[in-house]
Amino acid sequence: MQVKTLKYQTQSVAKMYFITALCLFTGQIVFGLTLGLQYIIGDLMFPAIPFNVARMVHTNLLIVWLLFGFMGAAYFMVPEESETELWSPLLAKVLFWVFTAAGVATILGYLLVPYATLAEMTGNNLLATMGREFLEQPLPTKVGIVIVALGFLLNITMTVLKGRKTAITLVLLLGLWGLAVMFLFSFVNPSNLVRDKMYWWFVVHLWVEGTWELIMASLLAFVLIKTTGVDREVIDKWMYMIIAFALISGILGTGHHFFFIGLPGYWHWIGSVFSALEPIPFFMMTLFAFNMVQRRRREHPNQAAVLWAMGTAVIGFLGAGVWGFIHTLSTVNYYTHGSQVTAAHGHLAFYGAYVLVVLSIISYSMPLMRGREANPLRAQRAEMWSFWIMSIGMAVMVLALSGAGILQVWLQRLPTSGAMSFMATQDQLVFFYWVRVFGGAMFLVGLLTYLASFFIGPAADEQGVAAIPGARLQRA
Repeated sequence: MQVKTLKYQTQSVAKMYFITALCLFTGQIVFGLTLGLQYIIGDLMFPAIPFNVARMVHTNLLIVWLLFGFMGAAYFMVPEESETELWSPLLAKVLFWVFTAAGVATILGYLLVPYATLAEMTGNNLLATMGREFLEQPLPTKVGIVIVALGFLLNITMTVLKGRKTAITLVLLLGLWGLAVMFLFSFVNPSNLVRDKMYWWFVVHLWVEGTWELIMASLLAFVLIKTTGVDREVIDKWMYMIIAFALISGILGTGHHFFFIGLPGYWHWIGSVFSALEPIPFFMMTLFAFNMVQRRRREHPNQAAVLWAMGTAVIGFLGAGVWGFIHTLSTVNYYTHGSQVTAAHGHLAFYGAYVLVVLSIISYSMPLMRGREANPLRAQRAEMWSFWIMSIGMAVMVLALSGAGILQVWLQRLPTSGAMSFMATQDQLVFFYWVRVFGGAMFLVGLLTYLASFFIGPAADEQGVAAIPGARLQRA
């Protein structure tokens, strides 16, 4: 196996962020399986871990581990793109421990302290910010997130300013600064429910369908440049088109959350039209990835990273594009909003667009941080198996949730008379919920396979091999 050293030693800071991200990812999936079982066995783990607490931990772990992944990706990419060492590796390490401590303390608080008591203990009476989905974090945690984000952005921005400027770093910075600015709306919690939900969507929607898309595009472009050898100018042009469509459709597409919360009726038209355009940047991303791989100038030895990158483009389009479009028009959303159709879209979109792109950059960078250009053949085979197991498991989950959502709408929301109650409808969905649990268990197996791939060494016939030909990997 060829010995490979990092171009810039401070890139190694990313390793601790990636390892923590994968640990939190595993915790998220465990709590997700627990939730799936609680849909069927209502008193499972009650009162130790009731449903609302398990769901809060599941969604918060998702956000935190992806943020760790984005930060690790930035620490790895920016020095290489800027052709200079990181401005302050010490600051990056200090912020890592601050963020880790805040995250662990918050999760333990959810699990060990009743939520109302936790709110009293953490000063929610001074500035009420708790109690909203995805933004349940106590006030000290939110303040800590802001401090960590500001320190992180200072570090990354100063590194870019002192080195080379590229399209990838500029788009990444735009996405990261936008992410931080939008999070400030989490401190705005007006008593008026309509305004409250409007500001809440400023955080949630303009993260996942706005600034995070810019981060995803820059990460994907970086991996494709490194693994295909395609000219940077070609990739830059594609990236600019993708982010332009993402911003045009994503910002006004926020209107599809304003359909039925008390805002003016013209949002039905604005939200429907621009939401219908939101699949376009994801379709462009799919074309972009396939086009770059087709025009590649080299067979990169890390074929597993190429697979994760291609999966990001394809599954991101299916989850965020196709499944999002299915219920984004106001006339359809009237019936499907908050149903299991929404859950199907959310799971596939997050997995395709953000989980896979973080795993792509981890797959590409971790071998380099471990002193080699690519993982051994056996490790890459395990990694590829993990991609397919997780993706098929996610497909099973999404199809089950889609079926449950369609039946839910049919039984509970469509009938003008004789509609079933919510709980009676849930009894009719048990089969789909069992299938969802099966898909979740399969996904966990895939994730454990992925984690195991980090501990697989080269086979006997790989010892001393200078590089791994892509053709040999495919043959294996």
